[in-house]
Amino acid sequence: MTVRHVEVAADSVLVRDLWIPMPDGVRLHARAWLPATVDQTPVPALLEYLPYRLDDWTSVRDSERHPYYALHGYGSVRVDIRGTGSSDGQFDDEYSEQELNDAEAVIGWLAEQSWCTGRVGMFGISWGGFNALQVAQRAPQALRAIVTVCSSDDRYGCDVHYFGGAVLGIDMAAWSATMFAFGARPPRPEMVGENWVAQWRDRLENMAPLAPVWLSHQRRDDYWRRGSVCEDYAGVQAAVLAVGGWADPYRGTVLRLLENLTSPRKGIIGPWSHQYPDRDKAPGPAIGFLQETLRWWDRWLKDEDTGVESDPDLRAWINQEIEPATYRDAPSGRWLAVSDWTSTPVAQSWPLERAQNLGGRTALRVRSPWDTGQDAGRFFPFGNQGDLPPDQRAEDGRSVCIDLPVGASPLVVLGCPTLRLRVASDGPLGTLVVRLCEVTPEGASTLITRGALNLARRHGMDCSDPMEPGLAEEVAVPLVAIGHQFTPGNTIRVALSNHYWPWIWPHEADDALTVHLDGAVLHLPEAAAGGPPVRFESAEQARPLTVTAPWPPAPVAQDGLEGREVPERQIWRDVVRGHTIIRVDPRYGSSGRYPYGLDYCETARETYQVVEGDPLSPEASSTWEVEFSGDTWGARLKTLSRISTEPGQFVVENHVLAQHRGPDGGWILAAERSFIDRIPRRSV
Repeated sequence: MTVRHVEVAADSVLVRDLWIPMPDGVRLHARAWLPATVDQTPVPALLEYLPYRLDDWTSVRDSERHPYYALHGYGSVRVDIRGTGSSDGQFDDEYSEQELNDAEAVIGWLAEQSWCTGRVGMFGISWGGFNALQVAQRAPQALRAIVTVCSSDDRYGCDVHYFGGAVLGIDMAAWSATMFAFGARPPRPEMVGENWVAQWRDRLENMAPLAPVWLSHQRRDDYWRRGSVCEDYAGVQAAVLAVGGWADPYRGTVLRLLENLTSPRKGIIGPWSHQYPDRDKAPGPAIGFLQETLRWWDRWLKDEDTGVESDPDLRAWINQEIEPATYRDAPSGRWLAVSDWTSTPVAQSWPLERAQNLGGRTALRVRSPWDTGQDAGRFFPFGNQGDLPPDQRAEDGRSVCIDLPVGASPLVVLGCPTLRLRVASDGPLGTLVVRLCEVTPEGASTLITRGALNLARRHGMDCSDPMEPGLAEEVAVPLVAIGHQFTPGNTIRVALSNHYWPWIWPHEADDALTVHLDGAVLHLPEAAAGGPPVRFESAEQARPLTVTAPWPPAPVAQDGLEGREVPERQIWRDVVRGHTIIRVDPRYGSSGRYPYGLDYCETARETYQVVEGDPLSPEASSTWEVEFSGDTWGARLKTLSRISTEPGQFVVENHVLAQHRGPDGGWILAAERSFIDRIPRRSV
């Protein structure tokens, strides 16, 4: 994959640090990239609004796109959310009422600037994609268009907290720990002045971990409904370009937005991970995404006829003949266009009785080992070497598998599969996990998609209805959307388990399931043939900020063997005790020496462990160490976050130690805080 970098001359783009006032007096730190002629010729404004620190963590990514937009006639503005980066105030929660109120105030402020035409667009990936959708639902007058990438319209059903109504152990823990570490970081003294330590202490004294909040809402209640765009699609008035990747967990959002929005909308789904599609990250290929967004902005913010309204509803990459691997640079496949997504064919039914390997059985017992799921891969693939699921043969061996022949012709699936069957539990609780794999004649098993259902949520994600032990009920398990071509001669494998650690937090009882196959059906949405050809320009960006080698040089982490580096993802098992430990280095890759005088170094480690048959053994923990150094200042912090269980409750522990460098170069305590929260378990 190659990206063409556009040079940004110093006299062509103005870069300004701004302070945007909120109605309550709080100021948000922003950076604006403006065309040099903006004082004579006003331009539309573009907003990216995040908690991820424009002065360090996103600065490289920001430098690739914001100057590019300025070169093409936009004022592109990156804002740190209240209480993050160098912005004033206190951060309270993701997508909080305060965050969205502030976003509306920012949009109003931008529209009133002398350099702005009064029209505003909003864009972002992940958090920024979420809040762009949520702000669009509020329909502020100046907001005319958004581009939302790797985002979700459903905060409960499709985010980092719950999966199929079950606690998403892997990211309920890891992401809450990440945000705890982010919330503990200092403002930048060069931005806020010599009072930065006092501002940092105030931030530390008022911070609170998020996992206890998220675990306190185990059903889809009003907490999750607020900010979920699926509650009121008609509220979105802005034109929406929705973008996702097949290696990203949020990809189904694109299809739901196409189906339900009433405002102008288009969708693109590529092979990508949790990254902007113009970035040189695996899986590829990267596309000219910034050029595509310019077509969108020019149409809706400048009233130019760019042809976007004639584009197909959906342009989707179809994966084909992909080998199981934790990293794919450029998987084989092709682009497919769907002119009208709302008229796509109905899913075709595949009765499980077609299975090649059942030997006449009509009922299957599902009681998988507790470490089933260890080869699930990362919830958020970022393009790293160890992100994607490896060969699933071992996982298939820990599961109950139903094999369906592909047939003599290629089978192209585009959309959200669903498995319908009858299931009974030995006890009142249970979780059914479904993996859909493609298996070659040689036995290689590639994970294509998956889904899960906490059976207490079988009547709805807002319900907690225990099962009647032994009574079979019909359930539907939705699987995450896919675009995939199954190869003739291969096998579609439906793999069932009742454990999937660390994605799914186990119930306290290890009750087996009985799956009844009479009438069981896998619904596969087959893609329509034909459609216009899909072409994208080559990827291009502004030349990114140069970050040199990590500072200080990162020590080689040890795993007990001299000189041996800790791997990106490591699985360790004590076969006698049945104790499985998974260690992960997320490798966000933000460490380095920045050209504006900031040295930044971070390390993060995630650990997940479980003991076979022990309902109190699951534990997920994360540690962060972060150090900042400027010309006249220094700061460092360490955090530890852990989720474990006691009978009937989750135990959430968080600890932060923050220090700043004194005049003599020594370290001075800024704050040290510990939190212990116990949250009752309710049908999870």
